Amino acid sequence: MRLAVLSVADGAEWEQRLVREFDRAPHGVEIVRRCVDVVDVLAVAASGQGQAALLAAGLRRLDVDAVDRLFAAGVVPVGVVPRDDTAAEDQLRSVGVEFLVTADAAAEVVASVLAEAVRTAGGRGDAAADGTAARTQRAFADPATSMAVPPGEGAPVTAEDTARRGSVIAVWGPTGAPGRTTLAVTLADELARLGAGSLLVDAEVYGATVAAVLGLLDESPGLAAACRRAGAQRLDAAELATLCWQLGPNLRVLTGIPLAARWPELRPTAVAPVLAAARALADFTVVDCGFCLETDEELSFDTLAPRRNGATLAVLDDADLIIAVGAADPIGLQRLVRGLADLRDAEVGATVWVVLNRVRAGVVPGDTHAELQAALQRFAGRTPAALLPDDTAALDAALSTGRVLGEAAPNSSLRRAVAELAGALTGVPAASGRRRRRR
Repeated sequence: MRLAVLSVADGAEWEQRLVREFDRAPHGVEIVRRCVDVVDVLAVAASGQGQAALLAAGLRRLDVDAVDRLFAAGVVPVGVVPRDDTAAEDQLRSVGVEFLVTADAAAEVVASVLAEAVRTAGGRGDAAADGTAARTQRAFADPATSMAVPPGEGAPVTAEDTARRGSVIAVWGPTGAPGRTTLAVTLADELARLGAGSLLVDAEVYGATVAAVLGLLDESPGLAAACRRAGAQRLDAAELATLCWQLGPNLRVLTGIPLAARWPELRPTAVAPVLAAARALADFTVVDCGFCLETDEELSFDTLAPRRNGATLAVLDDADLIIAVGAADPIGLQRLVRGLADLRDAEVGATVWVVLNRVRAGVVPGDTHAELQAALQRFAGRTPAALLPDDTAALDAALSTGRVLGEAAPNSSLRRAVAELAGALTGVPAASGRRRRRR
């Protein structure tokens, strides 16, 4: 049985030559479809007609997303480059094309490379299908005089910085604003205060607010730019660092989309490589996620369709730990219990810690903490990892000045509770009331 190959030559002579030579001699290869462009080859690959694809260097729309979609369809890309054209080779490798042949290579050489590519790249196809994978301190006074370092101006990332395999923590919760962003921002800051390299990522697709909470510019490129770069080429930690705000010795922030209408820029296939770069950049990457887990697009379209909740699902699939936060009141608990069922139906593999937020006396009769724990155990079969007190005054002080709780209200009961949660994650005891040294 001959190897079924697709080709996109963009008018190059090598395609016609290989078709002719493969037909004349028994090389075990057959070019079953000559496609006109990347869109055409993706459609044919999705129909299951090929096992490999010969792709000319310089094709328009040949990016990381297209390569990942070929792998997901079970088609291994092989690049065809002019001899001694190192720029073309680098461009193809940057989008994930690992096997290359020269345009003047003999048919038997091309056939052997195609066979080797199909033989060795099987695991990549499974992964693509599953995945579709001088620092400064901040002066916290007034946002207008903040010394946060804008993207592109922070300290360079060294090889020592990236020699890590960090953890991704997804902060998720059901609809109703249970405090996802507040917890994500405070947790990332407390992890940094414990000495861990921390990266806060705003992946909310319905209303990204991390930049506003921290008094940063909405116009910074942020996660959308990281996804674009991950689509154009393989993103690394050093490049990701240039897109982040530097808020402290150990804290970086990758802001979200300023307008909810820009959600298509956060493509699910680009989220995994962004998080991979984040793992190399920080010990802990804390991601503020959207609330919705619905996948109605798969029911409404019989082709690949944009998925608004795809970025959220991609983060949850890639996360090492999911912190599910719910409001500590009867309505919030009801939403949380239903949300945990939705999370279970999404079949995420990460460990889930449940956190109850805005705990206050009087919202339930009797002993508030005991009643909340009993209700969560009864209806969801879970014990909360943390009960975060309602501290409106401290949150107002932080929000009004664009500061984190550790600076605006270091002795806040909420801040101490989140610090204990950070200590549980790192294994380092939290020191209450410790402040950063101002500069």
